[in-house]
Amino acid sequence: MRGSPQLHPRTTPPRPPRRTRHGLRAAGAVASAALLLPALSAVPTASAGQRPSSGALQQAFATASAKYRVPTDVLLAVSYLQSRWDTHGGAPSVTGGYGPMHLTDAATALATAPHVVGGLGDPRGDSARPLAAARTVRPALPAPGELPARLRTLGRAAELSRLSPASLRRDPAANVEGGAALLASAQRRLGLPLTGDPTDWYAAVASFPGATDAATADVFARDVFDVLRTGERRTTDSGQTVTLAGHPRLTGRTEQVRKLGLKAPPADRVECPESVACESIPAPYQKLEGSDYGNHDVADRPHAPSQKVRFIVIHDTEGSWDTTIKLIKDPTYVSWNYTVRSTDGHIAQHVPTKDVAWHAGNWYVNSTSVGIEHEGFLAQPDSWYTEQMYRTSARLVAHLAEKLDIPLDRQHILGHDNVPGTVPSTIKGMHTDPGPYWDWEHYFDLMDSPFEPTGGLFGGMVTILPDYEDHVVPYTGCVQQGKPCDPHGSGAVRLRTAPREDAPLVKDVGLHPGDGASTNDVNDTGARASTGQQFALADRHGPWTAIWYLGQKAWFKNPWWEPTAVSAWGRVVTPRPGLREVPVYGRAYPERSAYPPGVPVQDVTPLPYKLLAGQAYALGATVPGEYLWAKTFDPAGHRLVRGKDVYHEIQFGHRVAFVKAADVRVLASDR
Repeated sequence: MRGSPQLHPRTTPPRPPRRTRHGLRAAGAVASAALLLPALSAVPTASAGQRPSSGALQQAFATASAKYRVPTDVLLAVSYLQSRWDTHGGAPSVTGGYGPMHLTDAATALATAPHVVGGLGDPRGDSARPLAAARTVRPALPAPGELPARLRTLGRAAELSRLSPASLRRDPAANVEGGAALLASAQRRLGLPLTGDPTDWYAAVASFPGATDAATADVFARDVFDVLRTGERRTTDSGQTVTLAGHPRLTGRTEQVRKLGLKAPPADRVECPESVACESIPAPYQKLEGSDYGNHDVADRPHAPSQKVRFIVIHDTEGSWDTTIKLIKDPTYVSWNYTVRSTDGHIAQHVPTKDVAWHAGNWYVNSTSVGIEHEGFLAQPDSWYTEQMYRTSARLVAHLAEKLDIPLDRQHILGHDNVPGTVPSTIKGMHTDPGPYWDWEHYFDLMDSPFEPTGGLFGGMVTILPDYEDHVVPYTGCVQQGKPCDPHGSGAVRLRTAPREDAPLVKDVGLHPGDGASTNDVNDTGARASTGQQFALADRHGPWTAIWYLGQKAWFKNPWWEPTAVSAWGRVVTPRPGLREVPVYGRAYPERSAYPPGVPVQDVTPLPYKLLAGQAYALGATVPGEYLWAKTFDPAGHRLVRGKDVYHEIQFGHRVAFVKAADVRVLASDR
C-alpha cells in the first residue's frame, strides 16, 4: 500500500514485499509475444480451480536438484534470470520459452496466433520526405527447422529427462526438472564435476540460454552469480513464495567460459556499457533510386548541424530477433539504434547515437532521440519478456542516459506509444508499442530510479503507479477486434469522465474525432495513463482522483487501500494570464521567419486539443524550436533551422505534447 486516502503519505503497515533486495514490490513479467507466439490457455498443475500449494515450486527445485545433482541455488538463480520464477499458466515467452526455466520450443508456438499492432504511420515522421508505403513489408518468418538452438532447448530437455514436451511446457515441476537435466548434461559435457558447490557451475550456467558468443554467455553467468550473491525472494504469479538465500562471498570460475568454445567477443565499436554483451549489426546508409536513400540519416549529434539527444524511445519489435535483424539490414526499410534479444539479453547496435534513426513516427522526436527495440509483441498478455532482457536493457538505457545527459524519468524515457502525432492527420497512425503490458515500474527499479512519492498531501501532482501484478485492467483486441484479452496485470490506469465505474471513458478528439469514443482496445491510448507518468491533480472524490488530461478532467480509481498513484511535486505549465486557451503541438518547430533560403518552411500546425485556462500539466523538457532539414544523401546538404521560439514538453495525455513557452507560465505544482 502506498498511502492513505488519495495520495496521503504512508500511514499503515505496507504489504509484504514481493521483490528482491530493494524491498519493493515485484512486477510480473511483461506480456508481449514474439515469433507470432500463441497465448496458450492456462493449464494449472493442481486440480481444476486450485492453485498449487505455497511451497510446491520451492520443493520442485529441491527435488530436481537431488535428482540431477545440480545445486538448488544454481537452479533457483538461473530460473530467476529467465522467468523470475513465474509460470505464466503455461503460456510461452516472447521467444517461445516455457515455464520457470524458460525452456524454449518456438516451433510449437511459431506463426499460430495473430498479432495486433496499432498504427501504420510513417516511422520517419517528416512530411518533407515521407517513406514509401512498400517499406512496411515484413519478411517471412523462419521455418521451424531453421530455428537456432537457443529456441529449441525444450526438445533437448525432453530427451534428457524422458518427460513429455507437453509436461515440460505446462507443469512447473517438470519444467524445473528439465532445466536441471540441461544443466547437468552441460556440466558432464564440459568434463566438470557434479558438485554441490555453485562455484563449479559457472560454464554450465553460461551455456544455459544458448548464446553463440562468449560475451553474451559470460554476461548471463555473471548476472546469475550476482543473484546468488544477493539472494531473492518474491511471490510468483501462481501465489507461491520462493526464496533464494544470498551468498555474499560467492565467486564464479569465470575462466570456465573458455570451455564452451564460443566465438570471441566482437571487436566492433559499440556504444554499450561493459556490463552487457553488445555487437554491431550496422543499418545500411545507402543511395537508392533517384534522390531517395535509406535507412537513416548520418549526423553529428549533439554538434551542429545536428541536435542534442533529449529522449530515449522504447519499442517492441512486433517480430522475432531473426526477422528484426533481417529488416534492419534492408536499406529500403526503416531503422532504430538498438535491438535487445529476449532469450539472453544480447544487444545489437545498428545506428550510432550521433546519427538519426527513423523509428518514432515523429521527425522532431527522431532527430532528438535514440530508439531501442525489444524482441516481442504488445498485444499478447500471457506472453512475457525474460528478466535478463529487462536487466540488460535497463543497463543500456541508464548508460545512454548518463552519456547523453538525459534525465531518467518518464518525460524523457518514452514508450513509442507516448510519442505524439506530428499534425492532426497523423494521430491515428501513431504506433502503440510497447503497450499496457510493459512493466515500467520494474524497468525503472532496475535502473535504480524507482518511482516514489515526492509531494506529500499538497504536492499538487500525481505519479501513476499501480501494482502491476494485481492491477488487472480488461482490454480487448489482442487476438480479434472487440474480443476480450486474457486477464493480466497492467501498468496503466483507465480514465473516466466522472468518479464512477460506469462513467464513459474520456475522449481523445484527435484519435476519435466526431462522435467517436475511446474504447478498451489494447491499442487505444485515448483514455490511458501509464506507470511513471506525472499529471497535475485536478480533483478528488472519495476513492477517485482526477487529473488534467487532453484538456479535460479525467478520473481514475485510486483508493487508499489499493492505490494506483502516489503524490508528487514538480513544475507545471498553465496558460499565461489573459489567455483562455493555448494551442498544443506534436513537434517543436521554429517560427516561419527562421528558415533560410532553400529550406522549405514547415508549418507549425497545432493538434486538435486545447490547454485551457485553469488547467495545469506536468513539465518535462524545455527545448528550442528546431527543424533538421535532411533530404539529401550527402549530410553536407543538411541544415539545422533554429528559431527564437522555445517550447515546453508536457504530459498532456497518454502521449506527450509541446506548448510554446510564450503562451504559458511555469509554476510549482503546489501553488
